[in-house]
Amino acid sequence: MNATTITTDAGAAAATRAGAPWHGQRVMVVDDSAVQRSYLVSLLRELGCGTILEAGDGNEALRLLEAEQGVPLFLVLTDLEMPGMDGIELTCQLRERRLAQHLIVVSARDPRLLEIIENMGSEDAAIGLLGTLLKPVQRDALEGLLARAGRGEAAQAALPEHALPAIGELEQALAAGQFLLHYQPKVVMRSGHLKGLEALARWQHPVRGLLAPQHFIPALEGTPLMAGFTLALVRQVLDQLTEWQQAGLPPLTVSVNLSADNLADRGFVDLLAAAVQAAGVAPAALVWEVTETSVMRQLSQALTNLGRLRLMGFGLAMDDFGIGYSSMQQFARCPFTELKIDRAFVNGAAQWPNRHVVLKSALELGQRLGVATVAEGVETEEDWRLLRALGCDLAQGYLLARPMPADALVTWMRTNRRRLRALAEENVGPD
Repeated sequence: MNATTITTDAGAAAATRAGAPWHGQRVMVVDDSAVQRSYLVSLLRELGCGTILEAGDGNEALRLLEAEQGVPLFLVLTDLEMPGMDGIELTCQLRERRLAQHLIVVSARDPRLLEIIENMGSEDAAIGLLGTLLKPVQRDALEGLLARAGRGEAAQAALPEHALPAIGELEQALAAGQFLLHYQPKVVMRSGHLKGLEALARWQHPVRGLLAPQHFIPALEGTPLMAGFTLALVRQVLDQLTEWQQAGLPPLTVSVNLSADNLADRGFVDLLAAAVQAAGVAPAALVWEVTETSVMRQLSQALTNLGRLRLMGFGLAMDDFGIGYSSMQQFARCPFTELKIDRAFVNGAAQWPNRHVVLKSALELGQRLGVATVAEGVETEEDWRLLRALGCDLAQGYLLARPMPADALVTWMRTNRRRLRALAEENVGPD
């Protein structure tokens, strides 16, 4: 094993990235090959990282990190296959001990091994997995993963955890109108045109700032507040649709998530229909998104209410579709108009063969059943091109736009129209 070294950034090239979230940060490279380690260090130095620690395997890395007196590094970049302690065990140790804010895993082995790491990252947010890379690592690919560390969602996930709010605090927040919506565009892949948006709940907390759903939705579920919360957000959507129409925007659909509680309540469906009718909005402008879990919770009542909503003219989408037997069974028996394919099968599908196969199967199912297919979590042009080649209808994800306040939509449309059209017009090869 090679002796541990510490490299500091003094290169002029790094200065050009002074505004990047990784600029000047302390990082570590773990690889048993001195040549590979040196190469990765040089890439990180060129990209503007600060102090760069080096280790030959997981055991040496942990000794160095423990010597940092509990202060986590910004990033650990580790190989997968190493003597002593391999990259998978090191990843587990980093999570358990919270010794790093972010992680990148590289390997020259079977891509399916890297896919294990990707799946581990999706199940555990104790450390921010920026992604995985096959060797030889390309500078642009590495910089693309590092850029993920600057996103608001990743930064929020790194904050200390808070207990879920009490019911009284949620009641006060609802009464004060603190729950609001951000909108994420859904783009037609063949034309680049904006087709619709998904409405995503946020909480403008007076102390903690803007909070994502995981900080409050679990506390709302199963309580009498859920119906009032959903109706309040639906009324915001209806007001916004009316405002966009008056501003001369093309017709748009907005997708709204319904919980299991909502879906099982026949009276709630009547309240939804009444609110839409009172606003003068066409039912076809609304798409109600439900998950397989919410359908299964109270199957008979859920199927009844889904049928009623469809008869009223609303769109219906199965969210987080998983392609398992249960998912296909529920999709086949419900009158869905959209199939939303979970980001777990979309993100990285151009790189990972297993995801590619599952994604292709899901798209073929949607196409055969004659429903619109929507890919969530589209983050790279490679995945975009694959989805186009496979015939996916709509895309949603950071490659196109992050969730945004309603008043930012017109500016986004104006500034991204040409880019989206160029994406849609790219030649794509066979799948």
